[in-house]
Amino acid sequence: MITLNVRGLPRSMTETSLNDLFGKFGRVHKLKMAMDPFKNECKGFAELAMEGHEARAAIAGLDGSFQDGGTLRVGLASARPARGGRR
Repeated sequence: MITLNVRGLPRSMTETSLNDLFGKFGRVHKLKMAMDPFKNECKGFAELAMEGHEARAAIAGLDGSFQDGGTLRVGLASARPARGGRR
C-alpha cells in the first residue's frame, strides 16, 4: 500500500469526484480530503492510499494534469519522523 499526497485540488472537488478520478487507475483504499467546515468546500489537498502499481500509474497519469482550472500535483507521501518519546 502506497500513500499519495495530492495538492492543487479545486475548491469544488468532492471526495466522490476525487475517488472517481483516481479510481480510473485502481482501487482507492483510503481517502482523506481536507475540507473547510464553514464553507463546505475542499481546502486544496488530500491524502489517499492505493496499491503500489496502481499508485505509480495514478502519479504518472495525473501529476501535472489540469482539473477545473488548477494543476494537480500528485506524489508519494513522505515518511514523517516519529513524534515525542526519548531521543
